[in-house]
Amino acid sequence: MDQSQRTVPSSSSRSYQFHPARSAIIDLFNLYLGRETRQKPDDSVREPPNKSHKRVHAPNRDLPPRNEQFISDFEQLQTQFGDPEQLRTITESVLITLVMQNSNHAPRAEFLLFALRTLCRISYINWDTFIPSILSAVSAAEASISQVTPGSSATSSQSLVPIPSNAITSSSNYHSSNQTSLLPSAHGIGSPTPSGNELGSVSGNGMQVARAGQTVRENSQRVRAAAVNSLRQLSCKIILIGIEYNLKPVTYAEIFQCMMNWLMNWDRRDLRTEDTAGKSWRSEKTLAEWLRSCLDVIWLLVEEGESRIPFYELLRSGLQFIENIPDDEALFTLIMEIHRRRDAMAKHMLMLDQHLHCPTFGTHRILSQTTANVSVEAAAHLRYSPITYPSVLGEPLNGEDLAMSIPKGSLDWERAVRCIRHAIRTTPSPDWWKRVLVVAPCYRPPTQPGPIPGAVFTSEMICEAIIDRIVELLKLSNSDANCWQEWLVFSDIFFFLIKSGCTDFVDFIDKLVLRLNGVDNHILRTNHVTWLLAQIIRVELVMTALNSDAKKVETTRKILSFHREDRNSDPNNPQSVLLDFVSSCQNLRIWSLSSTTRDFLNNEQLLKGKQIDEWWRSNGERMMDYMNMDDKSIGMFWVVSYTMAQPACETVINWLSSAGMAELPGLQPNDRVMMMQEVTPLPMSLLSGFSMNLCLKLALQMEEALFVSQVVPSIAMVETYTRLLLISPHSMFRSHFSQLAQRNASLLSKPGVTLLVLEILNYRLLPLYRYQGKSKTLMYDVTKIISALKGKRGDHRIFRLAENLCMNLILSLRDFFSVKREGKGPTEFTETLNRITIMTLAITIKTRGIAEADHLVYLQTMLEQILATSQHTWSEKTLRHFPSLLRDTLIERVDKRGLSIQAWQQAETTVINQCTQLLSPSAEPAYVMTYLSHSFFQHRQYLCAGACLLMQGHPDNINSANLARVLREVSPEVVTANIYTLVDVLLHRIHIDLQQGLNVQDTLTKVDANLAFFFFTHEMLPLDIFLLSLIDRDDDPYALRIAINLLHSPDLQQRIKLYCANRGLPEHWLFTQVFNRNELQKALGNHLSCKDRYPTFFDDIAARLLPVMPLVVYRLIENDAVEAADKLLSVYSYFLAYHPLRFSFVRDILAYFYGHLPPKLIVRILKVLDLSKIPFSESFPQHLSSATPPNPAIPAIPAACPPLDYFATLLLNLVNNVIPPLSSSGNCSSRSGSMANILNSSARPPHGKTSGASQPGPANASEGQKAFYQIQDPGTYTQLVLETAVIEILSLPVSAAQIVSSLVQIIVNIQSTLIQSGNGFHGAANGVGQGSALPTSPSGGSTDSMSASRSTSVIPGINTASFVSRSGYTCQQLSCLLIQACGLLLAQLPPDFHMQLYIEASRVIKETWWLNDGKRSEGELDSAVGYALMDPTWAAQDNTSTAIGNIVALLHAFFSNLPQEWLDGTHVIIKNLRPVTSVAMLRVAFRIMGPLLPRLSNTHTLFNKTLTLLLSTLVDVFGKNSQTTVPVEASQIADLIDFLHHVVHYEGQGGAVQTSSKPRPDILALIGKAADSLRPDVQHLLSHLKTDPNSSIYASAHQNTAKTNTS
Repeated sequence: MDQSQRTVPSSSSRSYQFHPARSAIIDLFNLYLGRETRQKPDDSVREPPNKSHKRVHAPNRDLPPRNEQFISDFEQLQTQFGDPEQLRTITESVLITLVMQNSNHAPRAEFLLFALRTLCRISYINWDTFIPSILSAVSAAEASISQVTPGSSATSSQSLVPIPSNAITSSSNYHSSNQTSLLPSAHGIGSPTPSGNELGSVSGNGMQVARAGQTVRENSQRVRAAAVNSLRQLSCKIILIGIEYNLKPVTYAEIFQCMMNWLMNWDRRDLRTEDTAGKSWRSEKTLAEWLRSCLDVIWLLVEEGESRIPFYELLRSGLQFIENIPDDEALFTLIMEIHRRRDAMAKHMLMLDQHLHCPTFGTHRILSQTTANVSVEAAAHLRYSPITYPSVLGEPLNGEDLAMSIPKGSLDWERAVRCIRHAIRTTPSPDWWKRVLVVAPCYRPPTQPGPIPGAVFTSEMICEAIIDRIVELLKLSNSDANCWQEWLVFSDIFFFLIKSGCTDFVDFIDKLVLRLNGVDNHILRTNHVTWLLAQIIRVELVMTALNSDAKKVETTRKILSFHREDRNSDPNNPQSVLLDFVSSCQNLRIWSLSSTTRDFLNNEQLLKGKQIDEWWRSNGERMMDYMNMDDKSIGMFWVVSYTMAQPACETVINWLSSAGMAELPGLQPNDRVMMMQEVTPLPMSLLSGFSMNLCLKLALQMEEALFVSQVVPSIAMVETYTRLLLISPHSMFRSHFSQLAQRNASLLSKPGVTLLVLEILNYRLLPLYRYQGKSKTLMYDVTKIISALKGKRGDHRIFRLAENLCMNLILSLRDFFSVKREGKGPTEFTETLNRITIMTLAITIKTRGIAEADHLVYLQTMLEQILATSQHTWSEKTLRHFPSLLRDTLIERVDKRGLSIQAWQQAETTVINQCTQLLSPSAEPAYVMTYLSHSFFQHRQYLCAGACLLMQGHPDNINSANLARVLREVSPEVVTANIYTLVDVLLHRIHIDLQQGLNVQDTLTKVDANLAFFFFTHEMLPLDIFLLSLIDRDDDPYALRIAINLLHSPDLQQRIKLYCANRGLPEHWLFTQVFNRNELQKALGNHLSCKDRYPTFFDDIAARLLPVMPLVVYRLIENDAVEAADKLLSVYSYFLAYHPLRFSFVRDILAYFYGHLPPKLIVRILKVLDLSKIPFSESFPQHLSSATPPNPAIPAIPAACPPLDYFATLLLNLVNNVIPPLSSSGNCSSRSGSMANILNSSARPPHGKTSGASQPGPANASEGQKAFYQIQDPGTYTQLVLETAVIEILSLPVSAAQIVSSLVQIIVNIQSTLIQSGNGFHGAANGVGQGSALPTSPSGGSTDSMSASRSTSVIPGINTASFVSRSGYTCQQLSCLLIQACGLLLAQLPPDFHMQLYIEASRVIKETWWLNDGKRSEGELDSAVGYALMDPTWAAQDNTSTAIGNIVALLHAFFSNLPQEWLDGTHVIIKNLRPVTSVAMLRVAFRIMGPLLPRLSNTHTLFNKTLTLLLSTLVDVFGKNSQTTVPVEASQIADLIDFLHHVVHYEGQGGAVQTSSKPRPDILALIGKAADSLRPDVQHLLSHLKTDPNSSIYASAHQNTAKTNTS
């Protein structure tokens, strides 16, 4: 709570200090306290009496009047002064001073309490000012104690000298600025102070002075500490009196804050009263008294009947975590109640089985668990938090300091390592790794600041996961499985991780030795570990460790200890040869590092080094035929790459240049350019075994030859270079524009270099950049080129290639992106790119949703940036398929085509005249320059339209040479404008011709002839841009017909066939022949080739159509031209095989048009893929063909829904290949920290591998892990498996309702099906089973309803005999993981499936009979709900799985994978459950939706909507007019009330709740409005979540903040 401190102005204090009433009031109180009001003249020289003097002289003193007389005396005094308010203020001031000075004098303290009660009865105490003032005074007194240190001298404590305790002079005042302590004398009341003579006598002896001073200080400290304890106790008693009155919320808040501060710091060092022997002097009784008084105050504050302070404030206070808890039963009881309420509240923040939620890397998008609000431009530099660690209040937390505090072996540790281990297996984007890795502490520079926020992994976690993967691969190698590809993939990421410095190399070696010499001491039988270390031995961090580290000798010895001699290795197997010689390679490297390590070297391995030298001298120095090397030679060359990387590198370069050079044809003698002759590129099989050191050297050497040398490289050189980058995507990737700019800024100014880079990126590395997460960065770099060239005359080739690359990049993006790197201002895109961007946004939003709330906020700005430079309006047929977020904005745009036609009509006469002079057959070539110099842009943009009108279907009517020359000389943006105006004028002219009575077919034939002139005969315009412009006018009935005619034209068909013939295989990395370089003019046409003579490598006009073809299919489907789309796909299926992202195209088009595609077209779309390489389910083709009869004349029969076994197998495939495997030492249970006993996954087959004989594995299981270049789209095998499952679901000829119903049926009954079958692998061996001590029914375990809430139905149609064994998991494990897999799968599907899931989930819950059983008591229902909503991993252990528990866990797994935008539809579940008629159903509703609220905390609108929905369910049950079958007490939902308090604080803070967190005012208004409909007893529990500052501590805090800001 953020409460402001109350202070009384100092000027007011001074005026009251000298007020005549003050002296009278002090005298009155001194009289009743038994204190002298007048001092005798000799009092000043007499010592105050000690205790014995008190006893002697007490009988001689006058007794004070009786207490009952006080009120009459005070009222009499009151009549003497006129201003009662002033008198009240003075009285409070005097009382505070008296309380401070007499708290440890019991009789006087009792009188003060009596006086307070008496004055309250006559309303003479304002508690809202008095209590804060007295608490402030106590704090000041405690502060004075803290300022006294044991080393202080006696003379340095003058500020602590007490005022006389026997009387209060009229000058004393609580508010005085005098620093005199308000505590009683350090010597006790009435005890003497040392006289001057005594001090003087002590000073005679230095040692005695020191000892005496120490004793005085210790006594003073003890007494002051005791006084503070008494003062606290008296303050609590005063507060207890004040609480009986109606105080303001802000006063309650200050009291609570003070009480919590006392309790939290009860054992403050400066308040301890220890003697010199260290024994506690403080009485336990004294401590217990003030402590219990303090607890009494707290219990009164949080009393539910009064709710002065919400109990939630105790939950977030941290009181339960105080150290050194005093031995006090009352405090222990309070702490236990806090723990109980906190645990009950925290579960509503957590999803069921949340410990199983882990990134699967099955999608391009990695959903970050952070909720930080950041701008779009800053998003590129954010650190991902792929997992979070739940706090004690259930909040998701992250941060390196938190991660480092997680104990090894704990559930959080296992979850983190599980995530890393899965990432190492599935090799997600290096960009992901860079966002989650932290540099090991030993490698950090001293200047680096503290812990990294957002980080969730530590170097120790990374190290453990790496070692786990090594052990896993060693076991796989020992099983005689061919896993060389797995080792290659791992070596790439291993090199990347070690080079990144994310783990301490020396520590890694130590732990690896311990692991391989410990539990797994039998598995190191090969040299794979030695080979791995040889890959990284030249990394700088490793060399430093082996050269200068203190443990370098020991580390070297350990590295050498991994060598294993394999006597049975195959000498003709390249891998065996490499592994046999790799130890020698390592030894040679270590020999060169330090002479101190040579004693550990193996002489036998050094002899093998000589064999390597001999082989190289006899083979390497002469030119080898690398395409015909035998296996042994390949293995030996691999070995050489580790020992002699530089000679090997030179050999490879020599291979690639062995055909010599030739002059580039067609150039003048003065412009001679040499070009490398073509050879065969190096095959992947040879490149894969090169050492990483050789690969890096080769890449640098090739870049020198490609981009710096004056010689035009061969296609083989370029292809080999790209293969190097593809074969090791983690270690070899480089951002080309950045690297070339760093090497030499002038390189990119050379047209040849820019062209080559753009070709490599567009036709070879596009999927690699997407995999790396660098597509957006590359898009920004290419946009700069486009922006610089679009207005430059003549640079058409580079511009069009860059634009085509940018089109491919934009279309490849399947996540939200900023159209500008800076995020502000209009786009620098061309009109074409703007339109492509809108289409990409539509596809992304509709098929994948918007992941982050910040993206939703930026969307409108992004649309404004695009539309600011685009005049296009989309057709109604296109907009109807757009997502509503886009459609609502775009539908309001005014169609300006009419204005465009008007502009044409105004310019038509001028344009036709200019075109007649320029394009007449007899026109002079010199007129071209005249036209370029004197024509205006508004006329030049209609040049092609004018030429088209002059042709009239007869191209010979115009001068093609002049037209071609003008189009070459103008800027690219003028050519683009000509294309768009040509389309509009052409369509306009068609309508005019038809109105004049011309035949449609004749008109279109004339148009086709005109267009053939532009695109095929003379190749004057870019066909890809024209097609895009044409299909964007799909609201014109002839636009798509013209586009189809163009695409089916024989000229274009022939062009594409030639391209495919020259291009070779779509998988270019498999091509093992000499590439044919196409002539420049044949490849690019007349317009783009122009005067350019730099040859092409992969570029071609036909290839430019690849990004256009999918968009044409989209437009045809939008316009219901299904047959045309089918025919187009049939004709171009072989061409689309060259599309770099065809898998994504198929997945997206099925999702985008789900429900609108006929089965025949779906089959045609699927045939775009190479079906033999896609891991479809075995029975999928049968279910697909059931809806497409072989004879079209036979009417189609409605397809039956596939059996449940099909869907179960689909989910099992996801469990085996996508869901992160459970740790071999881990457990998905959240019940205990020990995690190996229940859900041990050691039997599960390694990722991507089939099981052994006892575990046959899925029929379509992968034969081994695939390298990135084999699955560039979608990028990883997990993505391929998950997206394939999505494609299967979207292709099935049944409705979404049927599919979701089948999946839900499996999940609801999955555990009982697996266990009751009796055939499950391991059965229920690890489960508690029927003998579980946990209740399993609504009655809490009674026999009459044992199965009431349990899921006991066996799912028909599932072959359970082999189902469990194929997974390698136990039944309990598999049932939990299938739920996760189902949630993941459903989250990838379009929103149609989500709605059906919500409907099915609501149905399952509502059909649970005991929720609606009116005969059940609330206690029974509450018990039932508690066990029904247990984590499935808990229930699985006891075989007590329930339908509700499984369905809620499914929903939570679904939610955790759902993008932020799609969470808006989740409210359908609760809407279908309403009206809620019982607390049990209310708890179900909160359990479903509650965990969503923390994730929505940065989406204010959606958070409000969800919170409103939950409040409405609360009103259903506890509303003023609700009709519940069983009376319900408000106290039964205390946990829900605590949760509401917590979640609104979380949202107000925007993250983990802090002491200063408070709800937003609009949230308080929302809850207050809902609370008005609740019963009074429930309203009372929410009284602080309102906007009334007179009843809410939070509203009063906002009010105080506003006042402070105003002042």
